[in-house]
Amino acid sequence: MSILKIHAREIFDSRGNPTVEVDLYTKKGLFRAAVPSGASTGIYEALELRDNDKTRYLGKGVKRAVKYINEYLAPALCNQDVSVLEQEKVDQLMLDMDGTENKSKFGANAILGVSLAVCKAGAAEKGVPLYRHIADLAGNPDVILPVPAFNVINGGSHAGNKLAMQEFMILPVGASTFKEAMRIGAEVYHNLKNVIKKKYGQDATNVGDEGGFAPNILENKEALELLKEAISKAGYTDKIVIGMDVAASEFYKDGKYDLDFKSPDDSSRYITPDQLGDLYKSFVKDYPVVSIEDPFDQDDWAAWSKFTAETSIQVVGDDLTVTNPKRIAKGVADKACNCLLLKVNQIGSVTESLQWSVTPLAAILLPLFQTVLKVGRLMKGENVVDVNVDLGVKPIWGHWFRHESIALFSP
Repeated sequence: MSILKIHAREIFDSRGNPTVEVDLYTKKGLFRAAVPSGASTGIYEALELRDNDKTRYLGKGVKRAVKYINEYLAPALCNQDVSVLEQEKVDQLMLDMDGTENKSKFGANAILGVSLAVCKAGAAEKGVPLYRHIADLAGNPDVILPVPAFNVINGGSHAGNKLAMQEFMILPVGASTFKEAMRIGAEVYHNLKNVIKKKYGQDATNVGDEGGFAPNILENKEALELLKEAISKAGYTDKIVIGMDVAASEFYKDGKYDLDFKSPDDSSRYITPDQLGDLYKSFVKDYPVVSIEDPFDQDDWAAWSKFTAETSIQVVGDDLTVTNPKRIAKGVADKACNCLLLKVNQIGSVTESLQWSVTPLAAILLPLFQTVLKVGRLMKGENVVDVNVDLGVKPIWGHWFRHESIALFSP
């Protein structure tokens, strides 16, 4: 079915920043998509086009991206004989019009907004749920409901505390269903709030950018101790493991790492990649840490490869791989990580975000994947909406449903 009309506008995201929203019309109706963005981003991500007008939204407006959609991309797609079922053709047309490697002409946020709306319209045209349509685009006959990862303590660029590492997550891998996993996560979250309040006072239960608690602590092990106590008090020591998103590029300086980067600069406290790797190993030894995302800087390939070779945990590439097939290929060749985070906004189109799955890389990467969905924490409205959608998926999927177990995270 062809595209009748496309219209973009500027809206607010969950951080109060402007972002792009796209309405796409076919004979089936209206299909709307909004573009996500991150607080800490990798330097190799596709360009998110901002207006840089300091008199408006501190330079973060997206009027230019909206203009490019309404005045260039929309007319081109509406005048072309393309169907919303032709995701790759539509995306390629936009990429050709942009003509840059990092989408710097129109902006990844412009192209992605249209790409996501086309994807939603394609699912409706086929009469299938969106997840099934995306799985079909990826050539994936099996759909697995993932383990939810709750981001319950925030640090790094996501919080105003001194904690360097960005996210501390709990994963209820011992749950038998997604619904049980959500209940376990909620119960641990409330226990964690009580633990923090008792130890540091009521003010310490304020939250960070992603909705996790942000007590003003410096030591990363202290955050892990809080999680360990909360998990124990909730009675789920045997059902929960811990994941971390370090976002180490945020505190990488002159080939070393500053774990107190929010304080005035002092090079004497910087630590080497090996020292940082040893710190991670102590986390794994002393706590049920099974997954570490972005443990080193996005260009510190040697440190990544060494750490992955020396540990049996899940080492996740986010800023390292930025959902880019070229970066992923290098990660595989260098054995830099054994898992990657998929974010459509990093690459800028639905088709490109799925490209790894239809290349020889998939044969290498798929056996390594642990299926995890980062869901933030349950007290933020946008997270709850997403989770409630997932809770309704199991009855629809029927025999496709498979819940990953704790065995996935066993060395």
